[in-house]
Amino acid sequence: MINEPRLHLSVIIPAYNEEVRLPGTLDDVMRYLSRQNYTSEVIVANDGSTDGTETVARAHMNESVPLLLAEHADGANHGKGAAVKLGMLRASGEFRLFMDADNSTTIDQIERFWPALGGGFDIAIGSRKMAGADVVVHQPWYKELSGRAGNILIRALAVPGILDTQAGFKLFTQECVLDLFPRLTVDRWGYDIELLAMARCRGFRVCEIPIRWVNSPESKVRSGAYFEVLREVWRIRRNLRGGRYSTS
Repeated sequence: MINEPRLHLSVIIPAYNEEVRLPGTLDDVMRYLSRQNYTSEVIVANDGSTDGTETVARAHMNESVPLLLAEHADGANHGKGAAVKLGMLRASGEFRLFMDADNSTTIDQIERFWPALGGGFDIAIGSRKMAGADVVVHQPWYKELSGRAGNILIRALAVPGILDTQAGFKLFTQECVLDLFPRLTVDRWGYDIELLAMARCRGFRVCEIPIRWVNSPESKVRSGAYFEVLREVWRIRRNLRGGRYSTS
């Protein structure tokens, strides 16, 4: 029996009503991956979209890079965290990246991440706050102000030392994915924070990498989402204090 080569990279794109922004993102991702010398796949995790998101994904299925469509069994919207979890656990790559459907951080930025995972880190996360980051188009001032205030609390309560928990560009090893994602309890905006807090508790090493980021004017992140995140942070804090994420 001939052994199949192991798949190197899975790219997971969570999508909710992204028929407008997803085509350009998929075109960019497919072009990039088709030029690489490693095997890869793309997974669109459809989070209960009611527009043409599914049609867009299926239109890219016959290209040189395999594309899979992952959907919730009930077809409902469960939140970005749930969509990322769905795609990550459906994937089969040795390394698994999730990125945003708006292409705010382009796939070529992954080239900055490989040295970290090759150097012993288990997770590499994109950061807009580190020296060397290039924020080409900023969010509106009120979102940036809310984000800065929220980050102070996030660092104090859940993930001290991490400057940017929320950028939608994160790379994981397969081992890390299989350990963390089945334990994920936050379905919506605070899922990144829970993943990072849990990773530290379970002995995984996290590296923050500066990225190039362009804010999308059609961003679906509402101002109220920051308050949702803070509620979820308190829940994560309780889980940390209660030992829910520990290895014992």
